[in-house]
Amino acid sequence: MYKALIFDFDGTVCDTGAGIKESVRYALDAAGIQYDENEDMSFVIGPPLLIMFQEHYGVSVTDAEELVRKYREHYTNAGIFKSELYDGIEELLIALKGEGIKLGIASSKPKQYVELLLEKFNLIKHFDSVCGVDFKVDCEPKPSIIARCIAELGCSNEEILVIGDRSYDISGAEENNADSAGVLWGYGNKFEFIESGAKFIAEKPQDIEAIALGLFEQTEAVNGIYNGRIITVHNDDVMLCNGDKANRECVDHPGGVAIIGITDENEILLVRQFRYPYKEVIYEIPAGKVEKGEDPFETGRREFKEECGAVADTYFSLGEIYPSPGYTSEVIRLYGATGITFEAQELDKDEFLEVKRMKLDEIVNRIMSGEIKDAKTVAAVFKLKEKLKRNDIS
Repeated sequence: MYKALIFDFDGTVCDTGAGIKESVRYALDAAGIQYDENEDMSFVIGPPLLIMFQEHYGVSVTDAEELVRKYREHYTNAGIFKSELYDGIEELLIALKGEGIKLGIASSKPKQYVELLLEKFNLIKHFDSVCGVDFKVDCEPKPSIIARCIAELGCSNEEILVIGDRSYDISGAEENNADSAGVLWGYGNKFEFIESGAKFIAEKPQDIEAIALGLFEQTEAVNGIYNGRIITVHNDDVMLCNGDKANRECVDHPGGVAIIGITDENEILLVRQFRYPYKEVIYEIPAGKVEKGEDPFETGRREFKEECGAVADTYFSLGEIYPSPGYTSEVIRLYGATGITFEAQELDKDEFLEVKRMKLDEIVNRIMSGEIKDAKTVAAVFKLKEKLKRNDIS
């Protein structure tokens, strides 16, 4: 477990790309420098601007300093306000602080800009150290910024994990003898992180928490076994946080949606059908597989209508569940439904089921006796019961 985490800012905590690119174009236009208007310009995010302008546009140090000045002229007044927080970052920071982990920022961006955006998104309270560059000295090497942050956090280098989206962050960590994690939601890529020596590669913010706690399993190779109509099966080689190797069998599933509908007579709609893997008839709430590109909510509405002939005035979320996280990636989204009217069922040709109505308390009794075993039904029933208890259904 790491005692402190140091985050890069641009492309790691915050998506500042739109404003940075726009401000770079503003500076180039002001200087009359030609550039490809269709170019993505992601390369401008990460390195110090003074160096970037010299390396990519072949200008002198003096001209680069003027370009930086024009850049800031636009960024300060317009570009900075086009920044957006990455999904999951706030939840990640809250979780890490809850574990007692110190947090820092080491950015090649001016500290004033970083703090302004941290204040805007109400995140500054989570950080024990914020290190950026000074407006007068804005080409400080990334290793130096990281070193300052390590000193302010008061941890030894081997207790630190540096997190960033570019090779500058990874090499900066290496020069400080600290571990590093490259993130794929920013402007870097997996090959960049491998070449620069990142110890970990994170696909989503939740991965960072797992890495910090010493629980992460990093995929080294995906070995396909079977690709079916619904599921894909693969046997993967993984690296554990301690560097040991392991093997994981996994079933990929597109996910499903289940609807628990409560009628005006306070009855729950259930379907009773034969489930081949268990070779038995079971009770469950109506549910179905999410089709490729389909909104899960629309999946739920469709399945509710097809299996029960039911249409609801009101739908509300009951969250999501992982039905069997030991071997499958399936996620089931749960919804409740009220104000129900009935039309004709629209069952698939290979689908045979009975629609049953049952009082909530009776379903609970059947769950507790072991008669009803379906996981999504058990979860939805108790979630709905709790919402009814709290009078939390609008």
